[in-house]
Amino acid sequence: MAPEAYGAWGGVQMKNNTLVAVVTGLGLSLVASSGLAHHSFAAQFDAEKPITLTGTVSKVEFKNPHAWFYVDVEDESGNVSNWGMELASPNLLIRRGWTRSSMKVGDAVTVEGFHARDGSNTGNARSVTLIATGQTLFKGPNVAGSQP
Repeated sequence: MAPEAYGAWGGVQMKNNTLVAVVTGLGLSLVASSGLAHHSFAAQFDAEKPITLTGTVSKVEFKNPHAWFYVDVEDESGNVSNWGMELASPNLLIRRGWTRSSMKVGDAVTVEGFHARDGSNTGNARSVTLIATGQTLFKGPNVAGSQP
């Protein structure tokens, strides 16, 4: 048939097909990117490299998919380095009794956990203790490599 035979409806059908393709593509890319955003413990952290840090909290990020906090740690020479420590999801922390104000900037803490595989100043926290009170805010599972 000649294009004139389709009339005005032929253009509408083509626009609908294009819209469906664009929406489907966007949806698939969102699903793929959210899957890449989350990682397994073993992919990023090394259960064979336990660390214990003592320092002052400089930042707390209570957001998904994992909460993070940052600690200024002073070494024997007086040099200060900032460490980023990953925790469980905010939902899990709340179910274990945390609130957004459980750990604040300026709190002195001792953190036990596992070092990042890439050797950077990051780790996965398994235990966080407030030095001032001795209160343990978080105690993850004892099984290395598992998510709390």
